[in-house]
Amino acid sequence: MALKAVHVSEIPNLDQVPENLAMCYTSFADNTKRFPKFMVIGHRGSGMNMLQSADERMKSIKENSILSFNAAAKLPLDFIEFDVQVTKDDCPIIFHDNFILSQHKDSIMERRVTDLTLAEFLSYGPQENPANAGKPLFRKTKDGRIFEWKVEKDDHVCTLLEVFQKVDRSVGFNVELKFDDSILYKEEQLTHILHQILRVVYENVKERPIIFSSFQPDAALLMRKLQNTYPVFFLTNGGTEIYMDVRRNSLEEATKLCLDGGLQGIVCEVRSIFRNPTAVVTIKDSNLSLITYGQMNNVPEVAYAQHRMGIEGVIVDLVHEITAKVSNFDGEEQEKGIPEPKKISKDEISFMLKLVPGLCI
Repeated sequence: MALKAVHVSEIPNLDQVPENLAMCYTSFADNTKRFPKFMVIGHRGSGMNMLQSADERMKSIKENSILSFNAAAKLPLDFIEFDVQVTKDDCPIIFHDNFILSQHKDSIMERRVTDLTLAEFLSYGPQENPANAGKPLFRKTKDGRIFEWKVEKDDHVCTLLEVFQKVDRSVGFNVELKFDDSILYKEEQLTHILHQILRVVYENVKERPIIFSSFQPDAALLMRKLQNTYPVFFLTNGGTEIYMDVRRNSLEEATKLCLDGGLQGIVCEVRSIFRNPTAVVTIKDSNLSLITYGQMNNVPEVAYAQHRMGIEGVIVDLVHEITAKVSNFDGEEQEKGIPEPKKISKDEISFMLKLVPGLCI
């Protein structure tokens, strides 16, 4: 699908963006600078919920909620990552799954999130007003099992506007532009959806750092064309899963997409890095930033290896554990006399490769 550039005048309230904020991100837009330090990014806030997991930490706080975001913001991390979709009546909301599940009588009913109005979406789960009863939430795993969405600390679902208004201003936002892999989107659809998201961002951002990212290649490219204030990253599994769109199937294709489309970096599944560590050099030589995600990032040694490799940040679920370890990385290196530039040995890579099979999902 051919994408055309949309003039910035078509984006509502673009003239309200503070000049100092635009200047702050010019370096990223021009691909001339990098993030100032190794970053820890909280996945869906304080970590995603895995209801089928025996690890209670994966069911501690409701993911993608104000409660989760503010809990993460109290830790020494740099950004929180969350998923944005747009409702039927054009409101950007925070929710990961394509479908929302609830119980009706004796059966589980599911509806596509983007087919809901805002009022319908907000009727699910705990309610801000305790006097109201929300529809009970359930969740389906990749293998088809369904679990009631129960966590230790629950919270209501929320909008992108609420997140800007209620989340600690000290933390940056990694805004994942969420789309359904099974839908073939037209350019007009993508443009409309991205305009709704940009409208909320520009009206509420103030001086908060923002990164946009998406697995949808055309959405990422279009977001870059719609604005040049904030960096846009392409999300990829890097070949750990295969898709019809070849642009999603390797780090090589991801790099090409970023360079051809003027994107600022790649967010890739961490296993793809340890299976192909030389790709890090290629990506860095291409003047692209590189961040990783995946359950392996919840292992401190894995995060440290990436720090040594020159990767610029990790998206993690166990934010308490990883932020505590990362804060000691530079001090430990100085104490051990590890020279700059940071390099990782073949033995360390071999060790990480051995971790991969045991940590695959």
